[in-house]
Amino acid sequence: MQIPIFTVDAFTNRPFSGNPAAVCLLENDLDEDLHQKIATEMNLSETAFIRKLHPGDDFTKSSCFGLRWFTPANEVPLCGHATLAAAAVLFHIQKNTNSVLTFVTLSGELKARQVEDHIVLDLPLYLTYPQVLQEVQELIKAAVGDMIVQDLRYSPDTKKLLVRLSDAYERSVLEELQVSAQRFLSAEKTGKVKGLILTLKGNSSGKHKGHDFYSRYFAPWYGLLEDPVTGSAHSVLSSYWSEQLGKKEMLAFQCSRRGGELKISLRNDGRVDIAGQIAVVLKGNLTF
Repeated sequence: MQIPIFTVDAFTNRPFSGNPAAVCLLENDLDEDLHQKIATEMNLSETAFIRKLHPGDDFTKSSCFGLRWFTPANEVPLCGHATLAAAAVLFHIQKNTNSVLTFVTLSGELKARQVEDHIVLDLPLYLTYPQVLQEVQELIKAAVGDMIVQDLRYSPDTKKLLVRLSDAYERSVLEELQVSAQRFLSAEKTGKVKGLILTLKGNSSGKHKGHDFYSRYFAPWYGLLEDPVTGSAHSVLSSYWSEQLGKKEMLAFQCSRRGGELKISLRNDGRVDIAGQIAVVLKGNLTF
C-alpha cells in the first residue's frame, strides 16, 4: 500500500520553525489500528488523516472531507496546527479549487479558507472559569516553581488549565523557563487536567512589541511534553485574553523553542478565526 504523506510546518513561513504535522491523504479506508501505527512512526506532535466522505470525492475538486488527528500515543479531539497543515496540503499541493474547505471532525465541522498568504481556521471558542489554587497547587508548583501566578482558569470543555504569570515578567522569562512536564503526571491529582497553558500579557514596548499575549503549552497526558504552536490552546486563550484586554483582534506568539505566530479574530457567532502561515518541508509516500 502507498499513502501520500507530507510534513508541513504550521504557524510559520520559515521551514523548521512553527509546529510540524504529518498529513496523510487517504484514497481508501484505512484499517483503524494503522492510523495510530503511522502516527507513532511519524513521531510528530500530530499526524492528520484526510479522508474522502463519498466514493466520487476528489482531493482537487471536493470541498468537504473527514479529518482525524493522532499523537504518537492516541487520537485527539481537536488539533489546530494539523488542521492548518491539512488545509495547506489541499490548497497548495492538491491545488483544491474551493475558496472554503470543510472538515468533519470529532469537534464538529471546521472550516478553512485562504486569505492572502494565510490560511484561516474557523475554530470553536472555549470559555474559562476561575480555578481554586488549592486543587491544583502541586501541579502549578511543578510547572512554575515559586513564580508569581496572576490568574488561574480552567476550561472544562477542553480540560485545559490556564496559568497566567504576573504582568511583571518579560517574555524572556517565559521563554527561558525550564519546565519538566513529565512531573505533571504525578503532580496532577484531580484527573481533570489534560493540558497546561502558561501565558503572559504582551508588552506594548521594547523589541517584542506588537504581540498581545504569549504562551507555552504542555500536554504530557497525551504524550506531548511541549507542543511548539497550538491552535486548540488558542481556542481557550482567545476567549480569556479578549475578555482581559477588551479586544476581538489579537496577535499571539507561542514561545516554544521553534516559536510561532497566530492572528486571532473573535467572531460574532461565538467562534474564533485563527490564521497562520505554513511551510511544506517534505513530500513522499508511506509504503507498506
